[in-house]
Amino acid sequence: MSWQTGLTGFLAGLVISIVTAPVGVSGAVFLLPVQLSVLHVPNPAVTPTNLLFNVVAGPGALLRYRRNGQLTGPLARLLITGTVPGVALGAVIRVFAIPGPRVFRLVAAAILFPLGVWLCLRALRPAVADRPPLSRRTVLGLSLATGTVGGVYGIGGGSILGPILAGRGTPMAEIAPAALASTFVTSIAGAATYGVLALTTSGDIAPHWVLGVLCGAGGLVGGYLGARLQPHLPETALRLLLGTLAVTLALVYLAQSLP
Repeated sequence: MSWQTGLTGFLAGLVISIVTAPVGVSGAVFLLPVQLSVLHVPNPAVTPTNLLFNVVAGPGALLRYRRNGQLTGPLARLLITGTVPGVALGAVIRVFAIPGPRVFRLVAAAILFPLGVWLCLRALRPAVADRPPLSRRTVLGLSLATGTVGGVYGIGGGSILGPILAGRGTPMAEIAPAALASTFVTSIAGAATYGVLALTTSGDIAPHWVLGVLCGAGGLVGGYLGARLQPHLPETALRLLLGTLAVTLALVYLAQSLP
């Protein structure tokens, strides 16, 4: 790997995390197309490399949210309980059932686009009352499902569940630290699963360690800065940002999937 590739990875992780950390989205969701199209990380190694990015970058934003007093309450524990087993299952599915990049991107786009549009519409219509908060059992079930999907494309799961919770009225100040904590813990579990699979399965399954660490180092700094910015942004702006990020990423994946 050249120093130019390493620098590009660091800067990409830095800039992306500054934008995504305030809404609890792992920067890995936008780093993934950069890895595929710019850094040329092969499939399926791009997924465990993204999980490695989450592991290295996660403490930056979490440290700042802890200092802000936001990393409390039961939501983070509930999300982690569901997403940890889900991400391990998603890693197995990714290696044995969805190895091709085209199917991989289409699955991601199909999930993120409707979520993003829904959240943007609700953010632009603040007079519409939020629905009642989801029950603990429902959140747990959704955590398992989104953890599985997150394990398939390397974002840990919390980044998908965040838009759902925001659309149901959960405050962004509560969602962001909980989603990032879930992403951090489940990324450790997912990276470990891919490591085991790499020992027993042929192909590019192991993460690209140096690149993942360099991208994560940028995300460590960017995540801290983004989390510091979050308390100064209004709730409506945060919801709109989260929805816009989801829609943008879905469109990027669709464009990359066209023949």
